[in-house]
Amino acid sequence: MPRMLDAVVIGAGPNGLTAAVELARRGMSVEVFEARDTIGGGARTEELTLPGFRHDPCSAVHPLGLGSPAFATMPLERYGLEWLQPDLPMAHPFPDGTAAILSRSVGETAMSFGPRDAGTYRRLVAPFIGKWDAMARDFLRTQWLGLPGDPLTYARFGLVAMQPVPLLNRRFHDEKARGLLAGLAAHSMAPLGGLGTSGIALMFALAAHSHGWPIPRGGSQAISDALAGLLRAHGGVVHTDFEVKRLDDLPPARAYVFDTSPTALARIAGLGNAYRDVQYGASVFKIDYALSGPVPWTAKDAHRAGTVHIGPTSGEIGAALDAATQGRDPSVPFLITAQPSLTDATRAPEGKHVFWAYGHVPNGWEGDATAVVERQIERFAPGFRDLVLARAVAGPPQLASRNANYVGGDTATGSAAGLRLLVRPKLTRVPYETAHPAVFLCSQAVPPGPGVHGMSGHHAAKAVWRRLRAAGR
Repeated sequence: MPRMLDAVVIGAGPNGLTAAVELARRGMSVEVFEARDTIGGGARTEELTLPGFRHDPCSAVHPLGLGSPAFATMPLERYGLEWLQPDLPMAHPFPDGTAAILSRSVGETAMSFGPRDAGTYRRLVAPFIGKWDAMARDFLRTQWLGLPGDPLTYARFGLVAMQPVPLLNRRFHDEKARGLLAGLAAHSMAPLGGLGTSGIALMFALAAHSHGWPIPRGGSQAISDALAGLLRAHGGVVHTDFEVKRLDDLPPARAYVFDTSPTALARIAGLGNAYRDVQYGASVFKIDYALSGPVPWTAKDAHRAGTVHIGPTSGEIGAALDAATQGRDPSVPFLITAQPSLTDATRAPEGKHVFWAYGHVPNGWEGDATAVVERQIERFAPGFRDLVLARAVAGPPQLASRNANYVGGDTATGSAAGLRLLVRPKLTRVPYETAHPAVFLCSQAVPPGPGVHGMSGHHAAKAVWRRLRAAGR
């Protein structure tokens, strides 16, 4: 008879590994089971195109990683994680060769918007500068689990955050500030007119001013590998190539913690229609490039940015998000691109580069957006196609095949439209718990949602710990 484990974690993505580490550090016996032959989930690094070109199939830049309250308590640097900062977190170019920028410096950011909007931006962010740690603890969680640690800042931010970003943008005169904020809000993969999109934009901006938008040396796999190393140091075990189809496939445990979609949890744990009302959002069409040289941006600031947003206007960005969520083919996509080899020379052979771009498409879309994506890049980097040595293309079917959590290619594991970034995957006081007292959900399907920050796993681990302690472990 196998011994009873304290916890079994299903899925070795950043949240599953974070939950496992949190429990193992409390002295609990923990084992992780991963269906694929490598760990990482949305934080992997692979040679997708040519030998020596190391790509991140999903997440590449981590605005919430270095400032994550969960990661801050973990000595991940001992296990190989080294954060690198691009010269500039993000650039948002325009066709005339100028750009709005998101800099570590509030002043430099504000000045890129032009004189009419610089003061407005400074006033917008001033109440929150220097308060990232408190804000991260208060907002990177489900909002009805306890009182905020900094109630004044919480209320002040909340009044702005609840607004749709088009309403926030009425404060600004020119398109540079409006386009940049709309691009930040578009990371939610939801219509810009929804409640709370201003909060998404502001959190990303404040993260840049506080901790930058860093990348891990060697690729996103370094985050997953460091978490696994820390887990093993505390006695945890990781199994790969182990697909879980039902709970009986797993060793007996006091708690089962799922880093999966809610749909998969319900199927495996036998919870029937518990998550039948979960809505999955828009997907993306992603291309990883091996390039013979750096991207030839016409905007000079884009040459030093780790991330480049290609919109450019708030109207075009909003139209692209609306098309994806309404099931229409992309025509002029909004692109989020990353160029990690400008900062990390280990990612490509000498003189060569890796480049990563995605635009939004409908959930489950089976078309080919390569031409429209590259036409959009060429608007801001003429001659880009001439540098392409190889490309790896992934639409919704390929994304879902790579990662079962991405239902229909939804890399957020659940729609963030409207209030669904707060109420995920359904309305309940403790979303990390389920109808089964021994089954928990820790993926980005629960608050605070998408991103490589480990906070969903952190809060799920606390729910497990409370439940087991109450049961008199």
